Amino acid sequence: MSHRSGFVNIVGNPNVGKSTLMNLLVGERISIATFKAQTTRHRIMGIVNTPEMQICFSDTPGVLKPNYKLQEQMLQFSESALEDADVLLYVTDMVETPDKNGDFLEKVARMSVPVLVLINKIDLSNQETLAAKVDEWHAVLPKAEIYPISALHSFGVDVVLNRIKELLPESPAYFDKDALTDKPARFFVNEIIREKILLYYSEEIPYSVEVVVDSFKEEKSLIRISAVIFVERESQKGIIIGHQGVALKRVSTEARRELERFFGKKIFLQCFVKVDKDWRSSERAMRQYGYDLQ
Repeated sequence: MSHRSGFVNIVGNPNVGKSTLMNLLVGERISIATFKAQTTRHRIMGIVNTPEMQICFSDTPGVLKPNYKLQEQMLQFSESALEDADVLLYVTDMVETPDKNGDFLEKVARMSVPVLVLINKIDLSNQETLAAKVDEWHAVLPKAEIYPISALHSFGVDVVLNRIKELLPESPAYFDKDALTDKPARFFVNEIIREKILLYYSEEIPYSVEVVVDSFKEEKSLIRISAVIFVERESQKGIIIGHQGVALKRVSTEARRELERFFGKKIFLQCFVKVDKDWRSSERAMRQYGYDLQ
């Protein structure tokens, strides 16, 4: 029996549900997902294995017009997903229109690989509005297949997954058959701490934060982790820590609980806060924090 394997890359504008969809397709919580735009900053791979196939899903940052270096790198991650896809999933929703980020959409329209347009959040609409939205996307991407879904309620996702399996090219596996992702354990520590900051702080604070694991020591029944939360200004450091350290303690506690679920072990977590002035606009910081494409 032949083996199928390929890269299925998920792209789209911010806050349309790409990360929720990714976790659903993979069957594991690989990408952090919050209600805030720009939650995803990297390309994150989740790998699904069966004896007959290997699907390498790739979640990407939301497409946006960049205002600083970090957003430039995030856009490059999204555009790189157009270059190595065997199947492209373009995720939109019932609210946005095809004229948003038209330059990126033109690149999608020129692709030779199969493109599936997934209209997410259909649970927030009605049949008449959905039909009009499908026609709208058919006009912009006439070669694409269009699937209405609700990632939040798992509606229509099985149909999409079955179609992906049909479209996968014949190929040997790209990764070991027991691989779940291409990212190391430290990456998920960073992401889980950053997720809690996204959830518990408002306005610009979460977007000014980067998390770096200083130390990750795994013992038989315990993992000891030391992490640094970098912010751009001294005033932000005070907000992250909070009065008498209460805010930072809340983030650390919630992150520790999530990490214990993720790793299946007890976690000892220490979090510190430091200032790296204007790091989002620094080429040095992009390399140091892993945002260069290499």
